[in-house]
Amino acid sequence: MFLMACCCCVAGLLAFSWPTPAQAIRLKDVASFKGVRDNQLLGNGLVVGLNGTGDGTNVDFNVQELANMLANLGVHANLSKMKVKNIAAVAVTAMLPPFARVGSRIDILVSSMGDAKSLQGGTLVLTPMKGVDGQVYAMAQGPISVGGFAASGDAGGGITKNHPTAGRIANGATVEREIPFDFASKEDVVIALNTPDFTTATRTVGAINKHLHGTFASSKDSGTIHIKLPPGYKDRLVSMLASLENLEIATDAVAKVIIDERNGTVVMGDNVRLSTVAIAHGNLMIQIKERPRISQPLPFSQGQTAVVPDTSITVKEGADRLMVLPEGVNIGQVVQALNAIGVTPRDLIAILQAIKAAGALQAELQII
Repeated sequence: MFLMACCCCVAGLLAFSWPTPAQAIRLKDVASFKGVRDNQLLGNGLVVGLNGTGDGTNVDFNVQELANMLANLGVHANLSKMKVKNIAAVAVTAMLPPFARVGSRIDILVSSMGDAKSLQGGTLVLTPMKGVDGQVYAMAQGPISVGGFAASGDAGGGITKNHPTAGRIANGATVEREIPFDFASKEDVVIALNTPDFTTATRTVGAINKHLHGTFASSKDSGTIHIKLPPGYKDRLVSMLASLENLEIATDAVAKVIIDERNGTVVMGDNVRLSTVAIAHGNLMIQIKERPRISQPLPFSQGQTAVVPDTSITVKEGADRLMVLPEGVNIGQVVQALNAIGVTPRDLIAILQAIKAAGALQAELQII
């Protein structure tokens, strides 16, 4: 990408602005309590009742699963003679929430593992769902809800809407085993910040100690905070955590600019600042137009009518000037000014890269 450009007098658009105070955010939105987390569950099952949209003959493990299911029901089938189009082998996934109890219901996702065309109208048969330890924690079963469809003819072609080979079953699994976690007997609590930052950790420790009226919290690093249980909360750990997770914390973050050159996306944080820099953005446009023209011969010349190309080339260069940005200018104001003079997102990417190369962009520039 080359640096195209623009230039304009933006004295009226740019203004000095000081960093705004950090916005207070609830602790529960930026951190989590250690041990209070979801756990992944996985199972492989069989979807039946499909209207000819199941796995083809190239998939053989679905027939094996069907034979195993029938064997468990006391039916012994001949694998060599089993040719069905109304079944599909699927992967079943779910998230087991913390403190889920036996009998709780959780949502599950069902995804085709073979070459099935659609799972619409199918029913997932009883499928055990295991954790990473190999233990069964839930049993899944039920009709699949697919947010799409696929239709085709024998001659090929057809129409597909959304993604018909994956579906969802609301409350489709029943919890059969609980994850052991002795929460009530804990004497200390560990809080993990979602985005480790020393400033945020220090502010969080101060807010917690102020709320608990004592020195009970301490930070071991930029992402972990240890809290000793105050004497008044020995039997009220849940109420203490409920009060802590609603504390408002002034979070902080590293100044960063994220650029996605594939689609021209630019995302930047509020803390991004610029040093003094001058930007020359000259607008050079070259336009080439091709128009076919009919050439008619003169009377009695015995010539032939012919189509000849008519090419016109236009070169235009904007008479823009050098733009100087003083130190401390907010990057948001720079973007607003450049947008006002018609800079496209891809031009903005080139400008930001050039500013970073000049050492004037006081932020981390990350290209994805």
